Amino acid sequence: MDIADIDELWDRVTGTQPAPELWLIVGAAVVALAAVAPYGVWRVARNTITIAHEGGHGLVALLTGRKLEGIRLHSDTSGLTVSRGKPTGVGMILTAAAGYTAPSLLGLAGAALLSAGRITLLLWGATALLLALLVMVRNAYGALTVVLTSAAFLLVSWLTEPDVQAAFAYVVVWFLLLGGVRPVFELQAKRRRGAARDSDADQLARLTSVPPLMWLILFHAVSLTSLTGGGRWLLDL
Repeated sequence: MDIADIDELWDRVTGTQPAPELWLIVGAAVVALAAVAPYGVWRVARNTITIAHEGGHGLVALLTGRKLEGIRLHSDTSGLTVSRGKPTGVGMILTAAAGYTAPSLLGLAGAALLSAGRITLLLWGATALLLALLVMVRNAYGALTVVLTSAAFLLVSWLTEPDVQAAFAYVVVWFLLLGGVRPVFELQAKRRRGAARDSDADQLARLTSVPPLMWLILFHAVSLTSLTGGGRWLLDL
């Protein structure tokens, strides 16, 4: 690959693409909702949210100076991120808080890119993040899940027409925005039944002495605000 090819590739990735028709944007939202609302479909689709959840823990752990030991993704859509460092303090608090907020914040960032016409940049950026995450995955199911997700992004980026890329990108972003809301309600329901007593909210309560309910409220605020703001950007309201 010579310099001209590199320049062409760079222009392709960083350039802007025209916004799709409104019907495609709304249709993408309907497809994403169909992946989030029905329980049977959600059981499978939630794996993608788990990737974002655990990736959020891992990324913030690195950004706050902790050593990331590894990430595991399980077939029941649960996950585990292990990092090493000071067991208390701001770094640990931010790392623990990053999981339930990550899908929604990634969706919000994606909505910002799409509203600016950066469809290709979003697809390539997502692929790069997934490949970086793959290096830290420590179990076979998790690796398979991340590889398949990365492959989907890569194939769409390289082999499909711009309209298909746009549709895929909008479905992904809508799914992150909508899919970031449901896990918080699920966690709230589990805690009401006396389950999930070692959840992120409970860990944060032990780290900060702030009740788990307040952390749940924060998770709800982030997810619902991201959905509202991101949705407005996507629909250009």
